[in-house]
Amino acid sequence: MPTYLNVQTAAPAAPCLFHQGDPVYLAKGSYQGTLGTFLNLRSDAKWADIREPDETIRAHPVEWLAAGVPANVKQ
Repeated sequence: MPTYLNVQTAAPAAPCLFHQGDPVYLAKGSYQGTLGTFLNLRSDAKWADIREPDETIRAHPVEWLAAGVPANVKQ
């Protein structure tokens, strides 16, 4: 019987690509194209809060977010 344990440490979380106030848009998902401002990561770092143009704050998966404004949107 082995007397050692093979314990793996958890992989470090990837750093967030977004900072508070960054313009973002939803590049994937059912609300694709929605513009917003990045606010923060949630306690589950796979989700983030963004402020949408109508001032609504909603949570979306970080993997759906892209930085900036999509090319097809006039500013």
